[in-house]
Amino acid sequence: MSDETKAAGPKIIEFHFDFGSPNAYFSHKVLPAIAARTGASVRAVPVLLGGIFKATNNRSPFEAFSGIKNKLDYERLEMKRFLERHGLSQFRMNPFFPVNTLTLMRGAVAAEADGILPAYMDAGFHHMWEEPKKMDDPAVFRAALDASGLDGARILERTQDPGIKAKLMENTEASVGRGAFGIPTFFVGREIFFGKDRLRDVEDMLAS
Repeated sequence: MSDETKAAGPKIIEFHFDFGSPNAYFSHKVLPAIAARTGASVRAVPVLLGGIFKATNNRSPFEAFSGIKNKLDYERLEMKRFLERHGLSQFRMNPFFPVNTLTLMRGAVAAEADGILPAYMDAGFHHMWEEPKKMDDPAVFRAALDASGLDGARILERTQDPGIKAKLMENTEASVGRGAFGIPTFFVGREIFFGKDRLRDVEDMLAS
């Protein structure tokens, strides 16, 4: 790594995300304030959580902790505390959870290629966790994006592009190769941080 890269890296927060994670939604909402306070920029990287789980033999917290007395209750308490701390009053649990996010994440790769990833992320997280919908239904997907001012039909068509499919897999494999095992994952330079509760550590590192 060059001296220039070392100097520039710490001011970039790589945010590896999948719309299927409520914790990714929380991070999406909180990261802009962290970036503003630290002078950093956020680079969002679309990855497939299911692919990460498969590659690392991981499972969702709902599966992994289901047999542990009190654990899921505590996780819900921490979620409530986080929501209150950051004023995230628009959050709604998606009644269709878990939603297959393959099309959503391919759409994110297409949106990045087309230069509209920020708007697409706002729409995707909104329709997953603020006005939750069954976003793995193609008709619902298209209508939701149209309602957010995007071209739902075009993006849906782009999700079938072999290059888009390959890029999502490439992103996912590269994320695992750098140490990711779940979502949200953050990188600041070579340092890795996992989970919304590590955002304070991300900010501390950027501010140091």
